Amino acid sequence: MKRVIDDRTGSALPASTVCVLCGRIIPQHARASRHHLVPKLRGGARGDAPMLHQVCHAAIHARFSEAELARYFSDPVALRDDPDLRRFIAWVSRKPDDFHAPTRRSRHKKGPHRGRGA
Repeated sequence: MKRVIDDRTGSALPASTVCVLCGRIIPQHARASRHHLVPKLRGGARGDAPMLHQVCHAAIHARFSEAELARYFSDPVALRDDPDLRRFIAWVSRKPDDFHAPTRRSRHKKGPHRGRGA
């Protein structure tokens, strides 16, 4: 069984960790990661980085550029208020807490393609 490890302490996260985007519990065996509210490239390396389901984290980065995240979406409330993410949250909230699926880049996202297949 895969355990979720806290990036800062190296210890296992408590079973009751909640995703700050969708509000669902993140089970210890689920894919999860930390999201820097202000991107590291924009000065947020030491800032707040709450846990998210990996599918929720991927949805954020598929929709917004680093500049948009730094400028407009540096807190979870602003992210949840975005119409596209609101639709995603409504969809993913009906899935099991350990649900994961591949995420495609938004067609209207600005900025360079990075990562696999770019």
